[in-house]
Amino acid sequence: MGYSLSRKKADDGSSPVMVLSAASGAGHISAADALVAAFKNRDISADHIEVLKYTNPIFRGIYSDLYKELVNKRPEVLGWVYNALDRPWQYQKRRLALDRLSTGSLVKLLRKEKPGLALCTHFLPAEILVYLKKKKIMDIPIGVVITDYDAHAMWLYRGVDWYFVACEETKAYLAALGIPPETVFVTGIPVDPKFEEDKPKREARLQLGLDAGKTTLLVSAGGFGVGPVESLIRSIQEVQHPIQIVVICGKNAVLERKLKKLEGGKHKMKVIGFTREMDRWMAASDMLVGKAGGLTSTEALARGLILVIVNPIPGQEERNSDHFLEEGVAIRCNNLPALAYKIDALLTDKERFSKMKGSVKRFARPYAASEIVSIVVTKTGIKTCCI
Repeated sequence: MGYSLSRKKADDGSSPVMVLSAASGAGHISAADALVAAFKNRDISADHIEVLKYTNPIFRGIYSDLYKELVNKRPEVLGWVYNALDRPWQYQKRRLALDRLSTGSLVKLLRKEKPGLALCTHFLPAEILVYLKKKKIMDIPIGVVITDYDAHAMWLYRGVDWYFVACEETKAYLAALGIPPETVFVTGIPVDPKFEEDKPKREARLQLGLDAGKTTLLVSAGGFGVGPVESLIRSIQEVQHPIQIVVICGKNAVLERKLKKLEGGKHKMKVIGFTREMDRWMAASDMLVGKAGGLTSTEALARGLILVIVNPIPGQEERNSDHFLEEGVAIRCNNLPALAYKIDALLTDKERFSKMKGSVKRFARPYAASEIVSIVVTKTGIKTCCI
């Protein structure tokens, strides 16, 4: 099939490409933003739609607020739900019936905007689009971009034109479930095209007011700034090697204020709130300390950072962690009192540290967003001509 889609918006204001996410975790949104930026680099207009804005408040709360609450206070429940629902093809009809009741405004938007192509960085919009396609209400190519290293059953739909996945194992898994392997592309998880640019570590540190010669640990609380970050910082302050610490608090202003009170510890620490310059902070760092979220971990790997995974959230983060450990790009700490010891042990073993850096370089895929866009352009024949 071929589509002559313009780099400019159509006369009615619509864009030829729609990238759809859901705010149940910051990674889905960041991946969508990365794809929009990559399309823009190809002179193709793309709109990012966060679909929970087009659902009812109760449904939105379940998807977004409940997720954050469970991450912060009951991660074991989140893990149980994740594993219980990971039954390929089993719960689709019931889930679709529930989701259709809550996404009427989204369906109206899709029918009004009439995009020529849709890419989904969350399973909810993919489900609705596949339904509309089966009912012949819309007939557009649909791409699903899986934002973790494993493919949970909720990402699985028959009728998707392309899947974009993080690693070969995920492609093999999807093929074993009956998804045509020619429709599955191993691209990595899309990160902002800024991560494709080389940024020397020393220069980045000096620009950000850091010590150019010190090993730098970057602590990420995630886009929403959740998790036991205060306890984590106290543990890192016990590291014996000379280090400096950068903490990204995300949108959690309360956490930012609390951590600023800890800045006078053994090691110099810089506390940052929400930032759009994560690529610069990562360029200045050596290790990322925190959870094993798909997007943040992928950004860190793109910048050459070793991952120090602390108590990953049961479910998708534990599965991500398994991939990272298997690839030799991470160490894992399940007990905070042992965190300083594990970091010191790695910094002492320079040969191991160097080997892990090499593994990171081989495993990282900083060009994923551009690669996904290139595949889509080739498959659809999207044109970048003016209207």
